[in-house]
Amino acid sequence: MTPSTTEHAPGDPGPGADPPVDGVDGVGEAARRDRADRYDRWLATLLPPTPGVALVAVGGLGRRQCAPHGDLDLVLVHTGVPGIDALAAAVWYPVWDARLRLDHSVRTVGEALSVALDDVKVSLGLLDARHVAGDRQVADELTRAAADQWRRTAVRQLPGLRETTESRWQAHGELAFLLEGDLKEAAGGLRDLGILRAIATAGLTDALRPAVRAAHLRLLDTRDALHQQVGRRVDRLLAQEREGVARLLGLDGGDALLRRVAGDARTVSHALDDAWRAADRLRSRRRAGADRPVRRPVARDVVEHDGELVLARTAIGARPDPALSLRVAAAAATTRLPIARATCEWLAAYCPPLPSPWPPEARAALVTLLGAGPGLIAAWETCDRYGLVDAWLPEWPRLRSRPQHNPVHRWTVDRHLVQAAAEASRYAREVDRPDLLLLGAFLHDVGKGLPAEEPDGPADHSTLGAPIAEAVVTRIGLPPAEAALIGTLVRLHLLLPDVATRRDLSDPVTITRVAGAVGDPATLDLLHALVRADAAATGPAAWSDWKGRLVAELVTRVRTALDTGVLPAPPVPDPALLAEPLPVVHLAGDLVAVAAADRRGLLATVAGCLALHRLEVLSADASTHDGRALVECRVQPRYGLAADPVALAADLRRALAGDVSVTQRLRGRALAARTAGAAPRVVWHRDAATDAVVLELRAADATGLLYRVTSALDAAGAQVRAARIATLGGDVVDAFYLVGGWPSDDERARIDAAVLAAV
Repeated sequence: MTPSTTEHAPGDPGPGADPPVDGVDGVGEAARRDRADRYDRWLATLLPPTPGVALVAVGGLGRRQCAPHGDLDLVLVHTGVPGIDALAAAVWYPVWDARLRLDHSVRTVGEALSVALDDVKVSLGLLDARHVAGDRQVADELTRAAADQWRRTAVRQLPGLRETTESRWQAHGELAFLLEGDLKEAAGGLRDLGILRAIATAGLTDALRPAVRAAHLRLLDTRDALHQQVGRRVDRLLAQEREGVARLLGLDGGDALLRRVAGDARTVSHALDDAWRAADRLRSRRRAGADRPVRRPVARDVVEHDGELVLARTAIGARPDPALSLRVAAAAATTRLPIARATCEWLAAYCPPLPSPWPPEARAALVTLLGAGPGLIAAWETCDRYGLVDAWLPEWPRLRSRPQHNPVHRWTVDRHLVQAAAEASRYAREVDRPDLLLLGAFLHDVGKGLPAEEPDGPADHSTLGAPIAEAVVTRIGLPPAEAALIGTLVRLHLLLPDVATRRDLSDPVTITRVAGAVGDPATLDLLHALVRADAAATGPAAWSDWKGRLVAELVTRVRTALDTGVLPAPPVPDPALLAEPLPVVHLAGDLVAVAAADRRGLLATVAGCLALHRLEVLSADASTHDGRALVECRVQPRYGLAADPVALAADLRRALAGDVSVTQRLRGRALAARTAGAAPRVVWHRDAATDAVVLELRAADATGLLYRVTSALDAAGAQVRAARIATLGGDVVDAFYLVGGWPSDDERARIDAAVLAAV
């Protein structure tokens, strides 16, 4: 950016002032240079020839990398000549009249350098400075002086630059893992390439290696195609633009585009990590003097040298064993030290392939790597960038940078698997076989992306992934029984959260089925740890205290059944609900319990009243005792704000007494809350409960949905004894326990129609 810039378009630009260049289509380096040449020729006509005055471009125009709808960054540099304000107006106003976005400044060379000393962003901007028009000697003086000043002061300015860069990353996220990332501002984006150019200009490291340059060009092409697709300046690659951008780039669909962007962003991020480390080492040497860095052994064949891990001299001189790359990775993960670039390149070139099955040393190194916790992420990413992971796991290229379109997922498939293993290390002491937990977490989604996954929904990847996971761990060297257990973990890794949130945990059928699927307490403990690791690696929307309590309750009940054969007893209602005068309303934390005279539709009335107070129902149980209808609900605030308990209790009492005004408010809210989206679906389960059939509704989440559906079920003659609500991003899976036996085909069709109409 230029110093003291402003961005505005004063006055009416005029109806006939068409942009001379803005919007010229074309993707690729030649198109970008053509746009820059057009701008240069036009801008040169705006500045009258004046000794001591030069028009200098920075930013995209300075680099000759003009996007179809980019802005202009211009500096009018002068030597103190009179009338400079009039000369500036002669340039700026035609640019505004052409409806172009403009960042501009007017400075002497000394002023520009002074501002650059105080603002590292200005320092970086001036490194791109290029003469466009006017006195070339003045422009050349600025470009030379700015580069010289940056080389002298870069080591001092880089800490501040790093701080602002990390703040930007915090705000915009990592481009490699975002479904709708900002191509410029996100980590690994075009802004980071400017930092790499600056570090390379300072001579601190070779930051712009061929792979980085290639990634840069592809990201520029993507940004060009995005501008062309949208028809205006935009840097965020939104979902609705992906297919069009992919077509302009000749790619096979939006997912192919996301994978390419992710790979390029990872290349940029990894290069910038290397560059920061190089700068840190130089700064440390200057503070400590010119002493030679000490080599410190950290593992077999691995030593620390100058803050990085390198191979011991004996390892380089001898024939390397196949497990060497895994030992280096494990050492990096456990010490949280980076692997030197030269070491990675040597291992990629000379480390022999692993035999099948792996030797015990290689298997132990992999488990150590996966169990290193947070240190695993950076070590794995480094090994992946240099091709080492592909040599370990031939299945990895299919998973690398594969996007996940479920909104609860924050990472691509490959990063999610690595993150899950890192999270699983927190639970290693809770299970008998921590090595199997780590391997199961690392492989639990290995079936994602296979063609058979899509038609039947997301659970299919568990079934598809089980044999793949078994094959992987067999190749790694696990015996058949342990490989089969890994397959079981992968196949059942969704069992506990799905059952806990969608089924009645007090129903003996629920517990019997889970116990039969799991088989033994050791497997149950592994699944419980895997579920928590998977959720933590998915994102904050995948887990909640309520979900954690449900899963823990399910695990406790299943373990009791496995250990003793005792199934849960039916729940006992609160005695106060049976004794106090009707209607009874009890509010306690997340529990809402009511009792009223037995009548149909009570659950719908309670659900609607809770929706009116912006409370989400997580579970609901309805029962009848001695002529009293009881409803107990677990709730949470929909928007984070707790409901007023006095107002809620008053509305519940009025609704239970049949107050028409409350009913009308409920209906008005329900109608207003209807949403559009993918078609909802109803699924019936015949043997999922002891005394009921289960109707599952899969639909878009919306305020008052439970009220509408329970009202529809009541109107259709179906009696609901329990409901379980599971929210998955913007969707819900609501399970309703209907008493009265299995309905006929006609009855099911009628109930289906009523429920779908309510949605």
